[in-house]
Amino acid sequence: MRLVRSLKDFFQKGDVVLLGLCLLASAAGLVLIYSATRYDEALQSNFLKQAMFIAMGVVAYVAVTFIDVEFLLEKWWKVFLLLGLLVILLIQPFGEAGDTGNKSWVYLPGIPFGFQPGEIAKLAFIVVLAWLLNHERANGVSRLSAIVKYLLLTCTYAGLLAVLSGDFGMVLVYLFLFVIMAWVGGVNKWWFIGVGGGVIAVVVFLWRFILPRTGLWTDYRILRFRVVLDHSLDPLGVGWHQSHSLLAIGSGQLTGMGYLNGKQTQSAFTQNLPARHTDFIFAVCGEEFGLIGCCALLALLLAIILRCVWVSRRAKSHMSAYIAMGFAGMLMVQTVLNVGMCLYVTPVIGLTLPFISYGGSSTLTLFVAMGIVSGIKMRPLPSWLKDRSQL
Repeated sequence: MRLVRSLKDFFQKGDVVLLGLCLLASAAGLVLIYSATRYDEALQSNFLKQAMFIAMGVVAYVAVTFIDVEFLLEKWWKVFLLLGLLVILLIQPFGEAGDTGNKSWVYLPGIPFGFQPGEIAKLAFIVVLAWLLNHERANGVSRLSAIVKYLLLTCTYAGLLAVLSGDFGMVLVYLFLFVIMAWVGGVNKWWFIGVGGGVIAVVVFLWRFILPRTGLWTDYRILRFRVVLDHSLDPLGVGWHQSHSLLAIGSGQLTGMGYLNGKQTQSAFTQNLPARHTDFIFAVCGEEFGLIGCCALLALLLAIILRCVWVSRRAKSHMSAYIAMGFAGMLMVQTVLNVGMCLYVTPVIGLTLPFISYGGSSTLTLFVAMGIVSGIKMRPLPSWLKDRSQL
């Protein structure tokens, strides 16, 4: 009976609309994963695995909806902070290097599957940064001491990931999340102009005058950025993935070649479209469903992001609003970087397309994050208190 009452409360107060959007996006992902793995018998089981992860994600979504994360943060924010760091620290003893040399996956003894600590730790990073922004509101979020705290938190998480895993794509996501949440939190624009301008100036100086004179100029990580600016630089090497992704998307034209009919998607030659069920799944959509399919997919992801923003605007407190906006920012950053990667306008940094790409860690993390947003929606601002600034 308690379970029935809980489910009834969920459907009455939880964010069923957000769950429906997430399931629609996940279903679209399953359709594309099935097509993208038909060429290799060893990968065909990934369709069922992804369906299992989605089912687990739905259970997690409903369960997390009933958890008052804001209440827990007020009492145990240090626990969230430490748990996120401990997850990242698992990389040192249990991390395994992939094809690129990044130790972004962890395999614990006795567990048959791995996970990405960087994905899971994002949850802790966002909620702790939201708590910190809310905590500093009383004395001013733009004070130098407050800015130092935000940067210390961000650099600790991002720095550990960079040193232990070498996954600079995930590090970039953390840095973008910091910028988005600091902006939403009300940090003075002059901090962004001053610090951002300084960072851009340093990067331009290094790019123009220092890196070309060092061995780093030909390092594959630097080359990933260079080929974006000059597609002819290394088309058979570093630029191979994106060249073929762009070719697949372009060949789909307006309506696509048809489901299960994409030439590169269905090719048995792995290198025709590498990582087609993970990082480059958007290219599969472009080839088989064309521009119309790509626009529909992006509209669905945009709807999820806007729903998070909608919940944020109706949250009961600034902290809850920051959390919801943080997760909206997470979805936006990963979508822009992944689609940009497939369109050859951003470098290859190993990021999946939210809800669409294959991946257990990513899928479960996303559903937990959206479950937290659903919990925020379940506990709205009281109707008699319209101005959140009075809190």
